[in-house]
Amino acid sequence: MSDFTSAFWDYFIAVITAVSVLGCGVFLWSQSKRRVKVGTGPDPDTTGHVWDGDLQEFHNPLPRWWMWLFYITVVFSVVYLVLYPGLGTQFKGVLNWTSTGQHTAEVKAAETKYGPLFDKYLKMDLAAVAADERGRQMGARIFLNNCAQCHGSDGRGARGFPNLTDSEWQWGGDPQAIKTSIVEGRTAAMPPMAEAVGGGENVTDVAHYVLSLSGSAHDSVRAARGKEKFAACAACHGPEGKGNPALGALDLSNKTWLYGGSVAAVTETITKGRGGVMPAWKGVLTEAEIHLVAGYVQSLARPSAGAAAAPAKQ
Repeated sequence: MSDFTSAFWDYFIAVITAVSVLGCGVFLWSQSKRRVKVGTGPDPDTTGHVWDGDLQEFHNPLPRWWMWLFYITVVFSVVYLVLYPGLGTQFKGVLNWTSTGQHTAEVKAAETKYGPLFDKYLKMDLAAVAADERGRQMGARIFLNNCAQCHGSDGRGARGFPNLTDSEWQWGGDPQAIKTSIVEGRTAAMPPMAEAVGGGENVTDVAHYVLSLSGSAHDSVRAARGKEKFAACAACHGPEGKGNPALGALDLSNKTWLYGGSVAAVTETITKGRGGVMPAWKGVLTEAEIHLVAGYVQSLARPSAGAAAAPAKQ
């Protein structure tokens, strides 16, 4: 890789760029001075070149305003290369501008402007943030930019992505649990359980039993047979299927289904297992931004706190 970071490539780029700009200027000047010889055909306004039977090449000069536009682009290129680093790292431009420097300056300006506002909400508890209209709006904008890709713009989730607007929480719905989910991320893993429950028709029996826990449509005979086999699942989901937030094990006694609540979907879950990952947002979002998002997420499931049901429009 050292071959691609040596000073040679800086000079290579500088030479190619300078020659290209200079070449464009010379070519434009030569073409504006050259006179096309009048054709010898019956029409003296053409060069005598004909294509496809009737396409003739005229020798009309380029309009002056158009030609001067080309000259202006060449001059602009020269000025730009003098002011900005367009000739490799050996010449940084008289303005000494860098994208990193501009970004740093913009971040610093934003921190100066918005820092006190973020600090204000960081000092508030999440319940207060959830009840504060402006705090929710700020959290909603951060949510839309970073979380909506998985959980949806309204926070209602999708197959495999939890709905944040109901009262069911895979990892717990108290303020600290919500914030921990955002900061540290979550990794959920349900192993394939087909062999553990006996395989074959036993898998379908257990699926019917799981559906019976929430009062969903099921075959009572199969459910009765599957109850005993469900013992293999009770280590995580509990003997009554109430789940375990500490493990991320879902509560099976409600009708909130992360991967679908049909017999086929539940059977597939038992057979193949499931895996889900929520990335950690520490290092991506600031502490204050995470605090605002956590407050906003809390407000989605607790509209009584004064939160809107969907993110505020930007």
